[in-house]
Amino acid sequence: MSTKSIATASINREAAAALIDAAIASAREVGIPAAVAVVDATGNLRAFERTDDAPFLTVDVAVDKAWSAASFGYPTHVWNDYVSNDPKVTPLAYRPRMVAVGGGYPILENGKLIGGIGISGGTYQQDQDVASTALRQLGFEVSA
Repeated sequence: MSTKSIATASINREAAAALIDAAIASAREVGIPAAVAVVDATGNLRAFERTDDAPFLTVDVAVDKAWSAASFGYPTHVWNDYVSNDPKVTPLAYRPRMVAVGGGYPILENGKLIGGIGISGGTYQQDQDVASTALRQLGFEVSA
């Protein structure tokens, strides 16, 4: 009889919490308020934190950036290019939860998608930089 399941790797609690801490520290260095979300490989929230000065809108944006990045394993700034330049893909921009703005990255371990991280609070470039810094500090791959 054939197997009817697949093995799925997913970020663990310790790594998710460590990413949150690294991202908050990076956001402080950059001088921005931030909400930071980490989702697992299925897009479910694994860890979250928001600095005291981060506006409440950053909460949903950070979670949705992490979700968007984990959905196909693409950084959210790449989604921006897809939905802006290809009319056949543009309708995806109107999907609930899809955020095509820099600051979300897939979390990759040994080439395997294990989750996503989303940062919200600064400019799209600041959010992107904070996310990539946190990933690199913990030894995760950072996709273009």
